[in-house]
Amino acid sequence: MWTRRHLLARGGGGLAALAAPRLVRAAGTEVLGMRGSARGERVWFAPQGLAVAPGTTLRWTNRDPGNSHTTTAYHPDLYGRPLRIPEGATPWDSGLLLPDESFEVTLERPGVYDYYCQPHEMAGMVGRIVVGQPGDPGWEEASADPGDLPDMALMAFPTVEAILAAGRIDEEEPT
Repeated sequence: MWTRRHLLARGGGGLAALAAPRLVRAAGTEVLGMRGSARGERVWFAPQGLAVAPGTTLRWTNRDPGNSHTTTAYHPDLYGRPLRIPEGATPWDSGLLLPDESFEVTLERPGVYDYYCQPHEMAGMVGRIVVGQPGDPGWEEASADPGDLPDMALMAFPTVEAILAAGRIDEEEPT
């Protein structure tokens, strides 16, 4: 027999589940863009921050008609850069992508992956992917070591907390 207490407990739990933010997108394929303003004075990744499940494939497509871009993981094996992806994760470098060209990578290890555009890092063209969430087996936090990153890049990374709360952090095109 259902009592008022049972109904309230079940209903409250259901409401809490509905109200909770979706922290991590399901595995599959996520599309990210490489963008630039019409006059080329600003460049960015869209989204700049993204939360995904382990095993998600990411596809970056250059949507900037005026610039070539890369998506390059921060890793010592790639141009001697500091490690800013989980230990043991495979680093990636797309090489220069012309407008409308794409590059894909699948991320398996839980943790925080920071990446950048080689020709535009100094302009703050960086992004952050959060795979899984804190507490997952093997989870690795974001690197706190600034290494040799330019200030514009360091300031541009969205926080892990903001990414997990929103699921996706998009930077808007300037007007």
